[in-house]
Amino acid sequence: MKNTIYAIGDIHGELELLTQAVAKVERDGGPNARIIFLGDYIDRGPQSRGVIEFLMEGVDAAKNWVCLRGNHDRMFSMFMEDYPRTDIRFLVGYHWLHQRIGGKETLASYGCEVGDSDIVLNVHNNARAVVPKSHIAFLDSLSYSHQVGNLFFVHAGIRPGVPIEKQDKDDLLWIRGEFLEDTRQHPLLIVHGHTPVPDARHFGNRINLDTGCGYGKQLTTAVFEDDDCWLLTDAGRLPLLPNPPT
Repeated sequence: MKNTIYAIGDIHGELELLTQAVAKVERDGGPNARIIFLGDYIDRGPQSRGVIEFLMEGVDAAKNWVCLRGNHDRMFSMFMEDYPRTDIRFLVGYHWLHQRIGGKETLASYGCEVGDSDIVLNVHNNARAVVPKSHIAFLDSLSYSHQVGNLFFVHAGIRPGVPIEKQDKDDLLWIRGEFLEDTRQHPLLIVHGHTPVPDARHFGNRINLDTGCGYGKQLTTAVFEDDDCWLLTDAGRLPLLPNPPT
């Protein structure tokens, strides 16, 4: 019997697209289908709270789901600590409430509106008053990666040349250039999101499933069975074949 696994890319607060994706998976693989979510459940889209609640309900119901941590999920969690922290990987001048990141949209989904001139500590106090502690505990419980056979599921990628078991958590959440530009084979096939692409692509050594959900684009789901891979669409499965850069 083949080991069938589904993976869903970055969601970014798009609850309707998420529920549609899970419904497609269950039509294809049944109610007990194994789904791995690649992180970034919040920010940019309008329904971050709803996405977190949907995932929590599935996990609590013992669905066969694995929810991985994304860098945006950790940003939220760090902001909600006793004293808000900024992720070390942010570019200078950036923070979770920066207009390009999406923290304001996430807080708005909890009924906490943030104005451009609001003081961060005031926002922090207001957020801690309305965001359920269970939501932050859920985000803090998420794994950084998940391996099944020769597949390694992770939010951003890995640092090439470093053994899988020695990968740095910050790289698993944030890495781009060194990983995206490396065409060598990795010890495992890396399935990731984090860096939006127009369409999901199999690069030979990695598969990118982030297709810009949260920017008005699609949410992508892939199916894996042993060494075979497909995109799961409304019309069914479409082969996702290796297409390394030339």
